[in-house]
Amino acid sequence: MQIIDSGLDGVLVIEPTVFGDDRGFFLESFNQRAFEQAGLPTRFVQDNHSRSSRGVLRGLHYQMARTQGKLVRVTDGAVYDVAVDVRRDSPAFGQWVGVELSASNKRQLWVPPGFAHGFLTLSASADFQYKCTDYYAPEHERTLLWNDPAIGIEWPLEPGQAPRLAAKDAAGVPLSEAEVFERDEERWRWAA
Repeated sequence: MQIIDSGLDGVLVIEPTVFGDDRGFFLESFNQRAFEQAGLPTRFVQDNHSRSSRGVLRGLHYQMARTQGKLVRVTDGAVYDVAVDVRRDSPAFGQWVGVELSASNKRQLWVPPGFAHGFLTLSASADFQYKCTDYYAPEHERTLLWNDPAIGIEWPLEPGQAPRLAAKDAAGVPLSEAEVFERDEERWRWAA
């Protein structure tokens, strides 16, 4: 397994070791010992699987209580996956990173607590799977506006293409109005 710094503090790209031949491939998507040695979290309480069609944009979501770290990957298709730092006192507050995750590149992304997360489906459909460090708590979920100009995410949309959004994602709030993490809030930190 290779860990690659995404350029945004705490967000990591994980490239698993893939063993393949003409019969197919094998990889470990999670190995507690390897994750511990790399300083990554090893306690996950919920696994999720979603399927989305081309042009669907999900996000940008985060939870203010019961904060979630997410280990995300795509097992069929491709997405453009994005994390946004929503820790007000972070030097990277409001900055974002985007990474293509696909069944063919087999990359994973670690999105720690304190970051909003979302993705845009690039292929005809995509199966998106992720492990969470805490349970989904809809009453604590917040949604940033996917196209907030103050953040400036460069979504790889085709010219004139509008993403397909759920109502809650279309109603996301700009970063300037969002509830975000403050310095004295340690709940965005994770422990291995």
